[in-house]
Amino acid sequence: MEIATIYNYFLQSTGIATDNRKINANNMFVALKGDNFNGNKFALSALESGAKFAIIDEVEYKIDERFILVDNTLETLQKLANYHRNQLDIIIIGLTGSNGKTTTKELIHAVLSQKYNTKATVGNLNNHIGVPLTLLSFDASTQIGIVEMGANHQKEIEMLCGICEPDFGYITNFGKAHLEGFGGTEGVIKGKSELYEFLFANQKTAFVNTDDAIQNDKTKNITNITFGLNTPENFVSISNIETNPMVKIEFENTIIQSHLIGLYNANNINAAITIGKHFGVSNEKIKFGLENYIPNNNRSQLLEKDSNKIILDAYNANPSSMVAALTNFFQLKEKNKIAILGDMFELGLESSEEHKKLIDFCINQTDSNFYFIGKDFITHKNLNSNMHFYDTFESFKANFTKQKTENSIILIKGSRGMSLERTLEIL
Repeated sequence: MEIATIYNYFLQSTGIATDNRKINANNMFVALKGDNFNGNKFALSALESGAKFAIIDEVEYKIDERFILVDNTLETLQKLANYHRNQLDIIIIGLTGSNGKTTTKELIHAVLSQKYNTKATVGNLNNHIGVPLTLLSFDASTQIGIVEMGANHQKEIEMLCGICEPDFGYITNFGKAHLEGFGGTEGVIKGKSELYEFLFANQKTAFVNTDDAIQNDKTKNITNITFGLNTPENFVSISNIETNPMVKIEFENTIIQSHLIGLYNANNINAAITIGKHFGVSNEKIKFGLENYIPNNNRSQLLEKDSNKIILDAYNANPSSMVAALTNFFQLKEKNKIAILGDMFELGLESSEEHKKLIDFCINQTDSNFYFIGKDFITHKNLNSNMHFYDTFESFKANFTKQKTENSIILIKGSRGMSLERTLEIL
């Protein structure tokens, strides 16, 4: 069936659903497959729950005209999203990077929504399924769409760009994330730079942080809009950065007091300012949007529990983001510092070395107590009195609850699979 025909069915629906347990009336259900499930088996259930159409790719599940049979449901979802993107009069900003993607996306959204009807990727729906779902959530009223693109191997960003066809792009940074899939640090740079390659090939525009040497090098031949720290030659330059612990910055005689923790978030704020100014958002509205953004979902949240202050940054972790978070943590003026750190995943052959490097990075911080959790950290266990190692969260919990933790500032950070937000329950 031609994609244009399927699109006509889509226009008759109230949006896409991929979970038969979460059907809204008149949705179009797409029967996706995974290693342990087959969505075709739930197509009838989706229709009985109120869906108007069901896209399937196994003929034995087709019962009547409500079932739309295609060769591959995932490919159809992606083609449908691309077709929809090209029916809309919309500006798409594509965003990727090793660290800070989601926070930067939310900041850009907070700024642009002060002037435009703006929609952005919900949560972290940033992969080969999430990007199409994001695009298909945009409608004729959407003026600017912000599409976060995640990747753990090369050619993935290239594929996602082919679906969303961004008009503008920004790469937050090139860090040590998903090293296993990318094949090392150089593989990360090559994979993320597929966004730059798309922008160059299609004569589109990149937003560039000129404080990042790699961004500078990779965007020499691309139309770009630049920003940086104390760089008046750029389109936007921020100055007077303070972190105690929330980031405060100044640009064009405008002071912004954010709810974000860490010097690394100054670049994320700067990117949002730059994109906002490019699209004509006033400084006053940029300030309002940024100052009213409050992080959630375990990302750089500052919490208070009894007498303790807690920096909860447990959504994810890699060597680059760990070093950035710890650098900021070490600079804080508070006494009684505790860092609870979980294993970093998807580092492949470099995992052991990177976990050891992180322990070595902390080794001279004698005014802090460290709790390292996970099989990768415990491999490098040492006898330093302020360093404690546990192979599982359960063993950490059993020991940590024996002590009183009062009047402390606590950093909690680890990969998503470590679920270190559980620490809140025992503080």
